[in-house]
Amino acid sequence: MQRNKISCSQMLFWPTIAFFFLSLLLLTSSLDAASNDSQKNRDEVIVSHHGAVATDDGRCSRIGVDVLREGGHAVDASVAAALCLGVVSPASSGIGGGSFMLIRQSSGEAQFFDMRETAPLLASKDMYGGNATLKSKGGLSIAVPGQLAGLHKAWKQYGKLPWRRLVKPAERLARLGFKISPYLRFQMEQTKSGVFADKGLRDVFTSNGSLLQQGDICYNKKLAQTLKRIADYGIKDFYNGSIGINLVRDIQKAGGIVTIKDLQRYQVKLRKPISTNFRGVDLLTVSPPSGGPPMILLLNILAQYGNLSGVSDSLQIHRQIEALKHVFAVRMNLGDPDFVDVSKVLSDMLSPKFAEELKKTIYDNMTFPPNHYGGRWKQILDHGTSHLCIVDNERNAISMTTTVNSYFGSHFLSPSTGIILNNEMDDFSMPANVSADVPPPAPANFISPGKRPLSSMSPTIVLKDNQLKAVVGASGGGMIIAGTAEVFLNHFARGLDPLSSVFAPRIYHQLIPNKVYYENWTTVTRDHFEIPANIREALQKKGHVLESLSGGTICQFIVLDSETSNKNDSLGELVAVSDPRKGGIPSGY
Repeated sequence: MQRNKISCSQMLFWPTIAFFFLSLLLLTSSLDAASNDSQKNRDEVIVSHHGAVATDDGRCSRIGVDVLREGGHAVDASVAAALCLGVVSPASSGIGGGSFMLIRQSSGEAQFFDMRETAPLLASKDMYGGNATLKSKGGLSIAVPGQLAGLHKAWKQYGKLPWRRLVKPAERLARLGFKISPYLRFQMEQTKSGVFADKGLRDVFTSNGSLLQQGDICYNKKLAQTLKRIADYGIKDFYNGSIGINLVRDIQKAGGIVTIKDLQRYQVKLRKPISTNFRGVDLLTVSPPSGGPPMILLLNILAQYGNLSGVSDSLQIHRQIEALKHVFAVRMNLGDPDFVDVSKVLSDMLSPKFAEELKKTIYDNMTFPPNHYGGRWKQILDHGTSHLCIVDNERNAISMTTTVNSYFGSHFLSPSTGIILNNEMDDFSMPANVSADVPPPAPANFISPGKRPLSSMSPTIVLKDNQLKAVVGASGGGMIIAGTAEVFLNHFARGLDPLSSVFAPRIYHQLIPNKVYYENWTTVTRDHFEIPANIREALQKKGHVLESLSGGTICQFIVLDSETSNKNDSLGELVAVSDPRKGGIPSGY
């Protein structure tokens, strides 16, 4: 029997190769671990055991957590954090705007505080005469602010700390000054002409003929005086006192129609939240005129498909896009439920059977023009916002979205009060002459005195077995519905950790225009977000028209992991994430 002869060099070859691949494997594993560690060590995610606040700005997250440390309820923290955002993030929020607040007590009680802005009593369906500019900026675009009334009402019901304690941090920031954040500087640049056109904005956000720069100290002394009076005397001075009188005088000088009677008659609406079950977890969200029902319809359609786990591929994204088109077609039948009967459309949006019928019209290999999806009405393009999530030591939870609508709202800062006013009238539909190629405006969203305009804001709380699992929400106008749903799906359907769920690049569709908008931007934190090229190519082959977007939704996310409970932490740990797209940082203790 002849044996093969093996040389010494051959004997050394295979162990060397094996050692090389083993080293490569270990190196790859260590790099993956390092990558995971670097993500875990990012400022945008924290783990806490008692309470957590996630907002667009780390200063406001810290202010909220300070309130929780002192024994404050989640509502107390929301008042302090929201008022802070109105000072340091004034292009997106403030007491000149409105909010949706979803509260879920640890006892199981849940309430939706609708503090959305309302049309003035002198408003009418045809008040703009077809002039969209009057609706989008200036005095006539201003609706009656509701945020302050809503915050105070929620505090009266749930608050534990003194009102003055909650207002003071924001007053101090406005009086002593705050640094311009990178994202606020970006918003200022985007709205440069509007800032320079208004004396009030110019006095606060410019110096020596130029916009303030990132890191510059910004002061709003008039707003500080207003907040001091609100801290000392409550909200009555705003809705029926000297602040309100001065505010109305300034608005009317700018051509607006808000009166002191509007402020006196403003009412916060306490509405019943709506809910759905998605594969073993319950979503609690807000009812009309919000984006909650459209988001539920989106999830109900996607639930008709099989496995959603793992990383999104082009087919999953295609199905999501097609579902979004149906959602936005149905959405424009909604309106303020105090003015329009939305019971039938709301019932449809919450119905899995209705979602099943829509799913039958979705084809995996192609897409269609807007009329395929049954949209009868022209879309409204609502704008930017700010979102915050809060969980306190007792596991009371708040998801709250707040807005002045466009960047810097109506582009008008009340010179006597320092308040930036919203342009929420732009979220109403406006009667107009239409062509055969353009759908007519939606009558359900026409202007009436005292009416609230349609909104995309979708604050959401997630439960399992009647126990808190997560708090989520987004800012970003009409994209909020998709953004909130995507973060939820990333974690609860695809199994991503909370940070990765927020980091994942996003994709949007609003039916008209018939375009897929995909993220392709480097944010203020120098992170780059972009849907992969192979997915974009696959979508184009199915007939989608794609357009890159240097922007999108900004999401906040808090997840409760009850399985991590121990003798020092019977309720489990909280993982809070603030979206790096805006530079937000969460806080906890």
